[in-house]
Amino acid sequence: MTAQMYLPTFYVKQKLAMTTNRYELYAANPDGSFGQLYGLAEQKRLAFKEQVTFFSDASKSRAVFAFKARRKLDLNAGYDITDETGQQIGFFRKDFGASLMRSTFHVEGPGYAGTGQERSQAVALVRRFTDIPFLPIHFDFVGSDGQPLLSVERQASMRDKYTVNVPDQRVDFRVAAAIAVGLDALMQR
Repeated sequence: MTAQMYLPTFYVKQKLAMTTNRYELYAANPDGSFGQLYGLAEQKRLAFKEQVTFFSDASKSRAVFAFKARRKLDLNAGYDITDETGQQIGFFRKDFGASLMRSTFHVEGPGYAGTGQERSQAVALVRRFTDIPFLPIHFDFVGSDGQPLLSVERQASMRDKYTVNVPDQRVDFRVAAAIAVGLDALMQR
């Protein structure tokens, strides 16, 4: 799995446990149903230095990619995304200043760089002043040329389910998956 992977649409399904968040990655079938399992990850809650490893299946015998914070407890923390051999395939970071009113992230990968922001200013403001757990959260990432890179949409439900659309074929599935999971993990802090 070291070569670039492209998946135009996939789902991220979150399952909560006492000390961890579990994320499952599924391809989207043409009819919109869940397809093949592409990986799973568990994120420890309240970790001082965020690191999430994605595995090929529930046995967790083969790590296939990961993301890890460059620093501990940094509000503008950057996260390196690596393949199964540890080679960097992407990077993302939260823009703390721009995120005060609407969460904003920057992403980089081979041949592209872009910015993603919450689609709705109104929902962003409501999220900051209330604790409504099932608000829909939508992020749109665009490249420096203004073209769409990817979007992450959380459906309004009690359990988090995200639909990730990747119109730009330069965006590796693993980078898009790391960003989708990272958005969920970082939005809960």
